[in-house]
Amino acid sequence: MPCVGAVVRDERGRLLLIRRGHAPSRGSWSVPGGRVEHGESEEAAVVREVAEETGLTVTAGALLGRVRIPAGGVVFTVADFACRLADPEQRPVAGDDADDVAWVDAAGLAALECTPGLAEALGGWGALPR
Repeated sequence: MPCVGAVVRDERGRLLLIRRGHAPSRGSWSVPGGRVEHGESEEAAVVREVAEETGLTVTAGALLGRVRIPAGGVVFTVADFACRLADPEQRPVAGDDADDVAWVDAAGLAALECTPGLAEALGGWGALPR
């Protein structure tokens, strides 16, 4: 199943995370993202998903990498993009599939229960928060 994720950092180098409201990994923290709809580009999907889950407007940048996540007999293939905030003054608000949203620094990320492999993937791409 094709999916996308958004790696968004603010001006302080903090990472935007959402707490997942639905399976897989309900209650765990991850980057905003979700399924690519039929006929939609990955870049359009990541912009849409960030808006739906956080209320923020972003532009999609470079593809950082892809991860495969097996869950419940389905394999989600997630393309993670570096994204830039359109308006750094805008504040995130949890919506859609997100129960909560937060900007986290390195210590904050380490303290959260995140989706499996998130920190490792971000570290491998040089995308961990400061």
